[in-house]
Amino acid sequence: MNTLPAKEGWLESDGLRLRYVSWGAEDAPPIVMLHGLRSYAHTWEPVAATLTDRYRVIALDQRGRGMSDWDPKRDYYASAYVRDLKAMVNALGLTRFVLVGHSMGGANAFVYAGECPDLLAGLVIEDMGPGASASSQGSERIKRELQATPDAFPSWAAARAFWRRQRPNISEAALDSRVKYSLKTSDDGRVVWRHDAAGIAVARVNASPAQLVDLWPYVTSLEAPALVMRGGDSDFLSETTLNEMALVNPNLCATRIAGATHYVHDDQLDVFNRVLGDWLDRLDDAVWRKGN
Repeated sequence: MNTLPAKEGWLESDGLRLRYVSWGAEDAPPIVMLHGLRSYAHTWEPVAATLTDRYRVIALDQRGRGMSDWDPKRDYYASAYVRDLKAMVNALGLTRFVLVGHSMGGANAFVYAGECPDLLAGLVIEDMGPGASASSQGSERIKRELQATPDAFPSWAAARAFWRRQRPNISEAALDSRVKYSLKTSDDGRVVWRHDAAGIAVARVNASPAQLVDLWPYVTSLEAPALVMRGGDSDFLSETTLNEMALVNPNLCATRIAGATHYVHDDQLDVFNRVLGDWLDRLDDAVWRKGN
């Protein structure tokens, strides 16, 4: 995959310096993308590559990840992430946009949609729904992975092998991206995490039910057109929950991506891009104009 030219920007939220990247013309309809628990803004690069002929894609390194500051208070919960998103929206002067979120980013996107409905032309959720973070097999797997993650690796080959064990189904290109953007070389020559691995693990493993957020009220009250994509082999968002989400809110379109786990755009990029692009292009112009 060719590298897509990206513009880098910075903002402040809660005293933290946060980084975002964007692709596409600044006057094009904006799409904001939020990554998952251990991810980074550039995970969306191969998705943005198929959209920038008609949209502007903006991806945030959420606090503690990528090039953004780590939070010394370890406030890695939805309320803080939503404050950061609001700060970015304000800094960029966005008045109408589509919001896309994967996993943790999907939970943050649901909460933002409930708090700022007038700003959203649409909502796209990748493999996240009510209860998934609290009681699914995938949530338990993720906690085990966090607790078993080493602080550093002796070589880039060892780091790559670790990510391949963690994500056996993702493409080589997606693995290349994870190695490049989630790791760095320390002063002592070891390969270490760019993200606050210890702080994120503590926050996630010790999260209370309130900190994980009950997403059902946000699903039922959602006003914007929404697309939820579940990985057909996901251990995180169940088929039952996906069907219930579609039943309780007619604004929500549910779809399944065969051959994908919880990491849908990493596992089945071409299908993910086609489904997302088709859905975006079907949004009525009036939806984009509403509120402006």
